[in-house]
Amino acid sequence: MTPGIVKTVFSYHSITMTLTDFEQWYRLRYHRTSSSFIAGALILSDLAGVMLCFGAGFFCVNAYDMGVINFKSFVTYWPYLPVFILIFQISSLYPGVSLAPAEELRHLIIASVMAHGGIIFSRYIEDQEFDAISAAFIISCGFSMVMLLSCRGMMHILLHKTRLGGIPAVIYGGGTLGRRIVDRLLQSDRLGYVPVLILDDRHEEENAYQDIPIIHDTRIGPEIVRRFNIKMAIVAMPELDPKALTRLMNHSIAAFRYNVVIPDFFNVTNIWMSIRDFDGILGFVTSNKLKMPWNWAIKRFMDISLIIIGGPLLLPLFGVTALLVKISSPGPVLYGHTRLGLQGVPFKAYKFRSMVMDADQRLQAILASDPAKREEWEASHKLKDDPRVTGIGKFLRRTSLDEFPQLINILKGEMSLVGPRPIVQDEAHKYGEDFSRIFSVKPGLSGLWQVSGRSDTDYGERVALDTYYLQSWSVWLDLWVLYKTLGAVIRGKGAY
Repeated sequence: MTPGIVKTVFSYHSITMTLTDFEQWYRLRYHRTSSSFIAGALILSDLAGVMLCFGAGFFCVNAYDMGVINFKSFVTYWPYLPVFILIFQISSLYPGVSLAPAEELRHLIIASVMAHGGIIFSRYIEDQEFDAISAAFIISCGFSMVMLLSCRGMMHILLHKTRLGGIPAVIYGGGTLGRRIVDRLLQSDRLGYVPVLILDDRHEEENAYQDIPIIHDTRIGPEIVRRFNIKMAIVAMPELDPKALTRLMNHSIAAFRYNVVIPDFFNVTNIWMSIRDFDGILGFVTSNKLKMPWNWAIKRFMDISLIIIGGPLLLPLFGVTALLVKISSPGPVLYGHTRLGLQGVPFKAYKFRSMVMDADQRLQAILASDPAKREEWEASHKLKDDPRVTGIGKFLRRTSLDEFPQLINILKGEMSLVGPRPIVQDEAHKYGEDFSRIFSVKPGLSGLWQVSGRSDTDYGERVALDTYYLQSWSVWLDLWVLYKTLGAVIRGKGAY
């Protein structure tokens, strides 16, 4: 080890510190470097989730026929729990660090179906009959998608809020990409890693970012591993030439047990990307799954099926909403607004009317008289405090109930349940060259950017999220977006 490594210094909050001083700072904040704690916490949440599913299944059967099954008896089936945990472990659900939500949902559903199926099959083999308890387990399996994901979500949030679940990671690179990684790790409650140190040979005038210390020496990876037992390194240095990156990987980053190299070509990456070997030359393999006719058919089938299943449950709510709109202000209940859909073709998107009848005229007057409102409108084509919105309209917008008549558009084949949001003609230029690619699919009632921030998300982020959706599409991703949509509607975050 060279003396220069130990004597590396940096200024943090106007205090000059050595690497030894950093050790004191680190020890005060982080007490574990293993993912075992996260795995244990997720096992507990899964155990609770499975028992809730059991309870829901037994409750439904008991409610249908009180004499056929004892609701409280579901607790006696706890010996099945180890089977679930074993199958979840085989399905790579532990420790679950940095597992993409759609992948987590896919593994959870498949593992739950396997575990429940095993229970039902074993009971049938033993008793040679299909009884009420087996029916309860079928219903339990149906509840598992929402309950298991919800329990895991709450555990992720708890670990993030209490800072108990973060696995320390060293970030190589203090430039734009490295800082973006730091931001995402600090903001996300699901990724599982927390940045504790940034290593960068450049930007010597800066010694911290987001309260994360920066050491201007990328050679000290082995010393960091030896002192702090940090196992993860995330490399975000796209500006390095291949030879320099190879040297860094061989002499510094190789000391870490795990490392991730972040490429600087987000527009062609997705969660299903794989690697192919072309006789010693590695290549990234990806595909646009929504370009495949079979996937189009699956997506359309899922749209129609979910509407048929959920439609009868929503009709009473729609009836009450329509009545409230009608009595709150004069005018029609539904409002058809021209939007751009597949391939930029205009169509009428239906909504419950949430504005006064002369909304367009009032908008022009507002934009002409209020520069601040005009700037806000030009930025997002929305106004947070829109005086044109009726009293009931504010509630409808906050809960997104105003958009549910777009189920009609979905039945007509103009929209999908999940996809890019339909936009007005004036917004098209904000998408630039990305417009034709993003709107090569049907727009959606919900989408990634809605559940990620709703109206608070700028156009650059919308394009990035829509691009990610197109390139990473799967049935599981659509189901996860619909699951998150329910939470976004309840919170009303960014909806106005």
